[in-house]
Amino acid sequence: MRKLVLFMHVSLDGFAADVNRGLGWISYNSELQEYAEGIVSTVGSPVYGRATYELMSGYWPGVLNNPDENEKSKAHARWVDKVTKIVFSKTMKTAAWNNTIVINDNIAEEINKLKQQPGKDLVIFGSPGLAHSFMELDLIDEYQLTINPVILGSGIPAFQDFKNKTNLKLVKATPFKSGVVGLHYAKE
Repeated sequence: MRKLVLFMHVSLDGFAADVNRGLGWISYNSELQEYAEGIVSTVGSPVYGRATYELMSGYWPGVLNNPDENEKSKAHARWVDKVTKIVFSKTMKTAAWNNTIVINDNIAEEINKLKQQPGKDLVIFGSPGLAHSFMELDLIDEYQLTINPVILGSGIPAFQDFKNKTNLKLVKATPFKSGVVGLHYAKE
């Protein structure tokens, strides 16, 4: 059975993005890139909310034909272009980016169907609004968080209005030279 995993960069004070939805505060370097590539290698289908999906679909297809992009970026662009992408949205009905499935309702039922399919894990990339909904429905099996050494003070919270207690066990903690700590938790 596939798992639903949340992969999110988080500030020390618990924000997934700044007040402008920006991510420029993430301590992204080659060490963190290698760590993220390890997580991507476990992905059968990336899962997005509408806003994150629109960012991804507006960016990655352009990387494929850009001669100035490095080979790692192009390799990721080829992967994300070919893989089945899943987007959850109440408003979006169709998607132009190839290999995209749009799900509008019956979230828990649809996720459970996807978990039953063979293959690698389903991984939510960022998408804090979607993550909040999935947490409330108790659908997330594992949390892969990178805690960044920055205090934003405000922004989009990684965890918001969460009412249900969820016990987690630490699978692995990975400290980086930049001060980032990668935390991998599984639901008990």
